[in-house]
Amino acid sequence: MSDTPLTALALGLVEGITEFLPVSSTGHLIVIGDLLGFTGGASKLFDVVIQLGAILAVCWLYRVKLWRTAITLGGEPRSRRFVQNVLLAFVPAVVIGLAAHDFIKRVLFSPMVVAWAFIVGGIAILLVERYRPAATITSTETMPAPTALKIGLFQCLAMIPGTSRSGATIVGALLLGVTREAATEFSFFLAIPTMAGATALDLWKARHDAVEGQWLLIGIGFLVAFLSALVVVRGLVGFVSRHGFGPFAWYRIAAGIGILALLAR
Repeated sequence: MSDTPLTALALGLVEGITEFLPVSSTGHLIVIGDLLGFTGGASKLFDVVIQLGAILAVCWLYRVKLWRTAITLGGEPRSRRFVQNVLLAFVPAVVIGLAAHDFIKRVLFSPMVVAWAFIVGGIAILLVERYRPAATITSTETMPAPTALKIGLFQCLAMIPGTSRSGATIVGALLLGVTREAATEFSFFLAIPTMAGATALDLWKARHDAVEGQWLLIGIGFLVAFLSALVVVRGLVGFVSRHGFGPFAWYRIAAGIGILALLAR
C-alpha cells in the first residue's frame, strides 16, 4: 500500500481518533504505518505534520475560552492561573524532550516497545481507576501550581512510544486528586504547547526528508486528522464522566497482546 492517498487518509483518521484518547496516537501510527509499509524519513515527517491537525481541532473547539483567557490575562486572576498551570506542566517536557529527543526516536520507536507500553499503560489505568484518591480539584484554574508541575512530570512518561501523552497526563492528574472531567480537559490544554513544540522540533529535524509529491498526502492526512479529532474531543469529556477510563485500558491491553502475537509470527 505504501505512500498512497488511501494510506494518508487511514493514518490521518488514526491520528485524529487516538491523539486525545489515552491509547497513544504515536504507538498506533508506528504499528499501522509499519503494517501499511509506510516507514522511513518521509513517514516521520508525515506523522509530525498531521499532528498539527489534531492541535488545531482543540484550539477551534476551545476558541472562546482560549480567546477570553488571552484578552483577560492582564487583569483576571483565573486567567493568569490557567496560563501559569499549563506552562508549568509544559516545562518538564521541554527540558527532558530536548535532552532525550534523538535517543527516543532512534532507540524506542519500534512495534515491540509500543506493544509492551500498551499493556503496562492499560494495567496502570485500571489500577488508578480503582485506587485513586478522592478528587478535590475541579478545573485548571483552581489547580495548585505544584500539582500542575507534577502532572507535567507524568506527561514525560509519554516520550516512550505507546505510553500515550493524554494517558500519562490523565493518570497523573487522577493520582493527584483531579476529577476525571478536569483531568481530561487539562490534557487537551496541555497538548497545545506540548504538541506544537514537539512538532516544531520534529519538523526542523526532518526538514530534509520531504519528497516530491508528498505534500498532497500530508494535506489529506492533516485534514482528516483535524476533522476526526473534532469529533473525539467533543465527545470525550462526556464519555469519561459516564464510563471512566476502563474501556480504554482494556483496549490497550488487548491491542498490546495482539501486536505481540503479530510480531511473534
